[in-house]
Amino acid sequence: MQHQETQERPSQNDARPPFLGVLRELALAYQAFSATSAGHVRQLGLTPSQFDVIATLGNTPGIPLHELTTRTLITKGTLTGVLDRLELKGLVRRVVAEDRRSYRAVLTPAGEDLFAQVFPAHMGYLAQFFRNLDGPELQAIQQALSTLRHCF
Repeated sequence: MQHQETQERPSQNDARPPFLGVLRELALAYQAFSATSAGHVRQLGLTPSQFDVIATLGNTPGIPLHELTTRTLITKGTLTGVLDRLELKGLVRRVVAEDRRSYRAVLTPAGEDLFAQVFPAHMGYLAQFFRNLDGPELQAIQQALSTLRHCF
């Protein structure tokens, strides 16, 4: 009988980078949040992008369009269409900025009324998912996510 040496070869699993688990959990957490949040926003009669714009403009005197793209999670090309649809609904208007070279997006009175209804309703809805986390836990999660964001 021939003796075979068994050498353990590293499996592909052993070659996984240590941050892979973080990436997976981050992606799964975002997918879960996004699906849950979007479903509720749709029940409020808005698309997630429309809600993002209404929520960002709420309680402001208006925001320059170039700044609105950085404050929301909406690309510049998509933002134009979202603003067009919100204007058609009478919720947002574009006004010429003070420098007359750009525009600001401003909520109309109807947009302000909608913000006053949907923003607290959505925050209340989301609060239930965070109810089992206390202040220090929420701070630790926020700090960890901030640290991760600054890696990029």
